[in-house]
Amino acid sequence: MTLRLDELQIGLNLTEMQKHITQENINRYAQASRDFNPIHIDEEFARQTPAGGTIAHGMLILAYVSQMMTAEFGLSWVSGGRFNVRFKAPARPGDVVTIRGKIEKLQKEADRTLVNCSVLCSNQKSETVITGEAIVRIKHD
Repeated sequence: MTLRLDELQIGLNLTEMQKHITQENINRYAQASRDFNPIHIDEEFARQTPAGGTIAHGMLILAYVSQMMTAEFGLSWVSGGRFNVRFKAPARPGDVVTIRGKIEKLQKEADRTLVNCSVLCSNQKSETVITGEAIVRIKHD
């Protein structure tokens, strides 16, 4: 359900999401993005690297963060949301990634409100995968 402008307040936690990372999803993302780097799709190759096995594309995990933002802010996010994030650790097949967000700042302008949210993705070991902020502009009716 999309948040309404009158529901927004600093400190509001966004609806948390969990995603199970599978090799099948990584392979599908490789097809869609045309990123066939063997670190993502070739388990034998990836085992011989410092990663020790295949890892998800960072942009696949960021897409899950975008999914959370779309669920909360709808078309406002899709039409002009943006990220400022850091990739801290890889997500691997078998991981369960939890995506969280929180409204940190609201800036009212004449015809819109800027909403700054902190975002955090962590795995089942509480290791940070992605951290940063998402910014969305919500037009006033």
